[in-house]
Amino acid sequence: MRASTRSHAAPAAKRNVEPAYQTGFGNHFATEALPGALPVGQNSPQRAPYGLYAEGLSGTSFTAPRAENRRTWTYRIRPSATHGPYRRLDRGLLRSAPFGEADTPPTQLRWNPFPLPSVPTDFSEGLMTLGGNGDAGSRFGMAAHIYGANRSMRERVFCNADGEMLLVPQQGRLRIATELGVLAVAPGEVAVVPRGLRFRVELPDAVGPGLESAVRGYVCENYGAPFRLPELGPIGSNGLANPRDFLVPTAAFEDLDTPHQLVTKFAGNLWVAEMDHSPLDVVAWHGNLAPYKYDLARFNVLGTVSYDHPDPSIYTVLTAPSDTPGTANVDFVVFAPRWLVGENTFRPPWYHRNVMSEFMGLLYGQHDSKASGFLPGGASLHNSWAPHGPDAATFERASAQELVPQKLDGSIAIMFETRYVFRPTRYALESPALQNDYLESWQGLQKHFTGKP
Repeated sequence: MRASTRSHAAPAAKRNVEPAYQTGFGNHFATEALPGALPVGQNSPQRAPYGLYAEGLSGTSFTAPRAENRRTWTYRIRPSATHGPYRRLDRGLLRSAPFGEADTPPTQLRWNPFPLPSVPTDFSEGLMTLGGNGDAGSRFGMAAHIYGANRSMRERVFCNADGEMLLVPQQGRLRIATELGVLAVAPGEVAVVPRGLRFRVELPDAVGPGLESAVRGYVCENYGAPFRLPELGPIGSNGLANPRDFLVPTAAFEDLDTPHQLVTKFAGNLWVAEMDHSPLDVVAWHGNLAPYKYDLARFNVLGTVSYDHPDPSIYTVLTAPSDTPGTANVDFVVFAPRWLVGENTFRPPWYHRNVMSEFMGLLYGQHDSKASGFLPGGASLHNSWAPHGPDAATFERASAQELVPQKLDGSIAIMFETRYVFRPTRYALESPALQNDYLESWQGLQKHFTGKP
């Protein structure tokens, strides 16, 4: 995205151009925006092509095992250290782990759709934390946020030094311009930006001259090991999210000598530094630490073809493992359109209590365990050991329905599932969006016990 040094923002027409991508998950990519910009045969030549600076990005320890190592070499117009001193910035409703500003109740919680901003707000200003767990500084745990914005970030970029960010748009498209290229992400798609990578979020859709369409979505901030594809075990070598369907940007750069702000989330706070240029100036890069996007419609849903309801782990798109095998720091799960064919089976999710904590969001449609109340843009939290399952109306319907093959369509729900207790923020517990009558959804469940087989 070569730009004039007189440009202050990408024009609307340019923001609607679909970027170019490379395919694959975890690959070692090599890409250049100008021919010959990527050095051949070495990483740090005495003089890099085009007068560029070589700079490495290390997402893991240098000595991490090869299979775990994440790093990328960049070739940029200026080193990333060329910025002014940092000063503290008001963090608004953004919070970070450890969470402890409010008591964590064991009860089930659910929220209505969170309001869109009523004043000009960009992505970095519109992050609202609902809670999480762990410790960002110790690099374990996660946080769940809602974002709401109605304007593009202008002459401003964001960097999260605390965690990897998984963005899930629910309303409105995003254009995410990063140091390593551009991702265009729409509802039904997700994007992952690695820890420490600088990026700008633009809103490509307009509602009038100078007015951008409001957007909203969910963010999973992963403090732990980077997301990866889950192991398939007995499933075999294919299924769930296939590596070829992940898209990584090709190199694109800005050559802008205009004032910019670098907003950095570090140790739980927001900081801002002034720059006299755009930091999105990487002309070429190679490595496996890169942002990526994925279309949830490509998820290969697996399920029963006989009886019973398999564990929802079969809907895992990405997982960030912990030090306990098979127990995730955080999983990203999608409940996508699928066929239900189980014989003599209660087809909605069964009632259960789970050692894992489940934070859910709804992109569109209706979730199959809730007849009402769980709305797109809202959220629910079933903390560790909190009992949950279908509401009364769904139970009665599913218990009596004819068990013919049924296509569950027109809905996508997502879940951030974590091994740790999810601790809500004060904002989440005091928000007008919190449904104080959520427990009523189970109070209508009737006693059907007959004392007879």
